[in-house]
Amino acid sequence: MTTLRLDDLRQYSDVLRTRNGETVNVRFVEPRDAEALQNYFRSLTMPSRYKRFLGAASELPQALLEEFIHIGKADRFSVIATMPVDGRETIVGEARYAFDSDTASIEFGLSIDDRWQGRGIGSALLKNIECRAASLGASRLFGDTLRSNDAMIGLARKAGYVFANTPGDWKLTRFQKAIALEPQEIPCASWRLAAVSPGALSSLAV
Repeated sequence: MTTLRLDDLRQYSDVLRTRNGETVNVRFVEPRDAEALQNYFRSLTMPSRYKRFLGAASELPQALLEEFIHIGKADRFSVIATMPVDGRETIVGEARYAFDSDTASIEFGLSIDDRWQGRGIGSALLKNIECRAASLGASRLFGDTLRSNDAMIGLARKAGYVFANTPGDWKLTRFQKAIALEPQEIPCASWRLAAVSPGALSSLAV
């Protein structure tokens, strides 16, 4: 098994497009992103933070921030969506996903900066997460959200997810989708990374 360093990972980024054709770069979070990522969550409106964390939070607790920026541990991964704003790389969205090899499933959550919502970034990022799930060998992708989160529910419904009750919590609804991509249908960088170095996604050196 080959162990990749973060310097190697930077070449495995994905370029997405907004509805207006703007470029969005999606890459794995790195330790150097800690302050920018924390500032991103602080800049979200209170309703957006509540929906993302399913509860009140003004920022990421330090322990959770450490988990976000150290990817690959326990098959958990974090990515950020960035755009150039005034000449600087700016985080406009993020996603975190966890792979369960026993059930071949991925659980995930995501958010988009309030100022950048409505441009198709959420749809593009969701499609990218589906691709990343396939690269890990997952056959199912799911997430839980508040029943009042109309934006996430609408996004998932438009992407073909089906809905069910979240076990043990009546305030949430679960959206899930079967993943059935063949290698030639997986264009995301995670597939190229897995092909170059089998097991690399769970053996990252930071």
